[in-house]
Amino acid sequence: MSNQLSTQPSLSTQTSSSFLTLTVAPAKVIRGSGVLQAAAAEIACLGSRPLVVAGDSTLAISRKNLLPVLETQQLHTAQASYSADCCEASLKSLQKKAKEHKADVIIGVGGGKALDTAKLVAYQLQLPVVTIPTSGATCAAWSALSNVYSENGAFLYDVALSRCPDLLILDYDLIKTAPQRTLVAGIGDAIAKWYEASVSSGHLQDTLIIAAVQQARVLRDILLQKSAAALKEPGSEVWREVVDATVLLAGVVGGLGGAQCRTVAAHAVHNGLTHISGHGSIHGEKVAFGILVQLRLEEMLQGNQLAASARQQLLKFYTEIGLPQKLSDLGLGNITLGELQTATEIALIPNSDIHRLPFKVAPEQMMAAMVSTTAPIDSRDTTNRVSPKGISDEVEA
Repeated sequence: MSNQLSTQPSLSTQTSSSFLTLTVAPAKVIRGSGVLQAAAAEIACLGSRPLVVAGDSTLAISRKNLLPVLETQQLHTAQASYSADCCEASLKSLQKKAKEHKADVIIGVGGGKALDTAKLVAYQLQLPVVTIPTSGATCAAWSALSNVYSENGAFLYDVALSRCPDLLILDYDLIKTAPQRTLVAGIGDAIAKWYEASVSSGHLQDTLIIAAVQQARVLRDILLQKSAAALKEPGSEVWREVVDATVLLAGVVGGLGGAQCRTVAAHAVHNGLTHISGHGSIHGEKVAFGILVQLRLEEMLQGNQLAASARQQLLKFYTEIGLPQKLSDLGLGNITLGELQTATEIALIPNSDIHRLPFKVAPEQMMAAMVSTTAPIDSRDTTNRVSPKGISDEVEA
């Protein structure tokens, strides 16, 4: 397999290249209930010595559900845990394990971090990769991107991969076993596509970017209309539609639109929060909070009443399905001013995706937005003010 992109990490997926390279979709997607058995032959077409990469708890699931299926194809399978995170130590260990096993295909099983790890190991070793999501928490099973974290869960950088996975297996029966919190988080992560893409790319005339932004709008509408019903009926048709939206359609937006449509302020806020919250909350929960911060910035700095209305609409939606609305909902109710400054500094680093906003954001404005996500529409008194005594007093309980 030829590898045309550099493996050097960057803090952002932004690019100044004059030509366009898109990684739109996996080579094949198999979707349905109980499809692991049918997918085994497809995996066998990619290799005979798979290395299964998963988290510690998911390895037990794969031993029960996946390994017997692979045995029917006479595949020589090994398993390995990605440990605490998609971090450099884990990547190095897994590369060694893959070489020792003489793996010719990598299979990622689990949530976003397991899948990001599997994709990046496969990319580094120039091997095909299969993604099998066990929850609807992210679109990592689809995308040609891996996020790398510290062992403590702090975001470090992302790596743009040379292609999307060779095979994505979406088994609804497997997704249904995940805690409902993961799908709620996936809804938060996916709905961000509209609020970020519309700001960064809504004015552009490139045909595929127009298509990506419109798909982001469709994605938002599906989630606003169907999420509450889906969460009440796991396994139902409407539940499947929402899972398809969080795992597949969210990936389509990034695939068609590229990095330009993928992330703006909501994900930048997520990146900053990982440096003070670690593993205390999951990816989509931080991103969902980040959407409110982005809308608050648009409202405060531009006087954007559409952003203010959108924020109020999302607050009602978040209440209905259980997404975080303020820092205390992320376990950060006692956050200090120093911690908030740390998160802000990370979110505003020079090559952060937040700079795709059509206006500049000062650190004090960012902090003010982060502590006023539930403010009434007519509240303007926190625009340029942050209490020096500590932030917890300014966060609603």
